[in-house]
Amino acid sequence: MDEVLRRSAAHVLVADVAAPVPDDATAHHLRRVLRLRDGEVVTVTDGVGRWRACRMSSGALEADGAIVDVTPPGVPVTVAVAPPKGERLEWLVQKCTEVGVDRLVLLSAERSVVRWDGERVARQLARLRRIAVEASLQARRVWLPELSGPLPATDVLAVAVVAEPGGRPLGPDDATVAIGPEGGWTAAEVAAADGQVSLGPNVLRVETAAVVAASMMVAAREVVP
Repeated sequence: MDEVLRRSAAHVLVADVAAPVPDDATAHHLRRVLRLRDGEVVTVTDGVGRWRACRMSSGALEADGAIVDVTPPGVPVTVAVAPPKGERLEWLVQKCTEVGVDRLVLLSAERSVVRWDGERVARQLARLRRIAVEASLQARRVWLPELSGPLPATDVLAVAVVAEPGGRPLGPDDATVAIGPEGGWTAAEVAAADGQVSLGPNVLRVETAAVVAASMMVAAREVVP
């Protein structure tokens, strides 16, 4: 990671890095919450790979560096997961984003406990996307993760390996790992998957398994020449 990006006083999302104007909520956060002074470095990103350094100037942002284009990862890391209940899903989205997952796909499995429908889907996805944006900025990401679903598990399993006790070790070619619901995958769902991988010797909660899978895939991608 670029040192300027890593050490900036704040990292914020803007519509256009060529004209780095934060929205009202972001401007308030910089001035009133963080209380940044004139001259402090703030990096801005459009969330699709572009960023640049700016400086606070009279409460606004003034461009102070060239626009940097960051190439997206060659193989996106995807975690597909049957959502756990309550705040555990928010934690899952936040931590997988911080780790570096590129795509989060919510699944509806046969034994899913959490099921959304109608207007609730749009509300929940909007809330989770806000969490993903906040986590991305904290982690100094310049590519925001994609968040989609809920999709029937059978629509995804054919191109995913499922996390299952006794599976083979996760390898560098495994770009999509599916995490089952609290009640586990059914035999039919396991059979529909592209394979089975192990995330370690212990039984993990859904959200823990998702973060472990994301961490292992991101780490494996980083060492591929």
